[in-house]
Amino acid sequence: MGVVRQYVFPTARIILWAVIAAALVALALKGAELDPPDALQPTGEISESVIAVEKGSVTNAVTVPASVVSDPPVEIKATADGVIAEIQVDDAEVDKDTRVLWIKSEEPVEPVVEVDEETGEETVTEQDPKVTWTSALAPVDGTVDITVLKDQAVAVGETIGTVSPGTLSISGTLTADQQYRLVGATGKAEVTLKGGPAPFTCTGLTIGEAPAGAGGGGGDVSMGEPPAEATGAVRCSIPPKVKAFSGLGGEIEITNGNAKDVVVVPISAVLGTSQTGKVWTVAEEGAEAEAREVRLGLTDGLQVEVTKGLKPGEQILEFTPVDDGTEGGVDCDDMTAYEQASMEGDMETMQAFEEECFG
Repeated sequence: MGVVRQYVFPTARIILWAVIAAALVALALKGAELDPPDALQPTGEISESVIAVEKGSVTNAVTVPASVVSDPPVEIKATADGVIAEIQVDDAEVDKDTRVLWIKSEEPVEPVVEVDEETGEETVTEQDPKVTWTSALAPVDGTVDITVLKDQAVAVGETIGTVSPGTLSISGTLTADQQYRLVGATGKAEVTLKGGPAPFTCTGLTIGEAPAGAGGGGGDVSMGEPPAEATGAVRCSIPPKVKAFSGLGGEIEITNGNAKDVVVVPISAVLGTSQTGKVWTVAEEGAEAEAREVRLGLTDGLQVEVTKGLKPGEQILEFTPVDDGTEGGVDCDDMTAYEQASMEGDMETMQAFEEECFG
């Protein structure tokens, strides 16, 4: 037993390690053959989501972040050529149509010429000019500030003072999408002031161009979305009975239409959100989707009314097909081709880029 333990076991161990070493060398030089017995084949299938067109209700309500602002002074204009004869009101509160000053206008009158019949001698008698007194009235209620002096000459249409109404409005900026949704909106809106009274109705709603230097009008920055460019502005008057302060923040909610029992589809199913758009209809299961022009009505930001082009029960794609940027023979990622077309005056290529890539 001692001989086996002393000579046989060590010899067997050496032989075993030699075999393992040789196998490792062979693998390193030759490489392992790892071909699977059966090649894996994909069994999944991606299908586009198809939904049925239904009827529903849409309320087109737009909520705009806004702030309270003081209404600007209203100019008082001269209504006649002449000189300031008398200032009746200055730096005082007045009602609308109160006379604030007089303008004196003088119109020359031709002299009277008399001829002596016997001697033929002419006598010229000068006439006093014709004097007209014109009053300037306050255009609104407020505090008057006259900016001209007595005996100063003025012309028709010249600013001779202002009236500060002392009233407040609430104003906010709009994105292009919001402007489209508010086309034709006038009259009233619902206002909520931060830390203020209960929501109230403001009047004199106006929608116009964005003020110079206006910042972003939307976009969820917290979700990584850049602020949308402000393209318009909305403003309405705060009632005098509502206590508010210039600079106070709030929201304006404008409802511009409500439609019930109409054809509606998700925004995701339509290419376009205002006036006209495209949807992709599916005639039957497994059939290829086809684009169809539709007329659009109201939208609430989640769904849009289809006024023409679709009927309840028709099948459409829930999401518009992804454009790969090459439709129409142009590659939207190849701006070099667009610049080259611009230099060469290739209007056809430029138009294709503008229609397919710039939308």
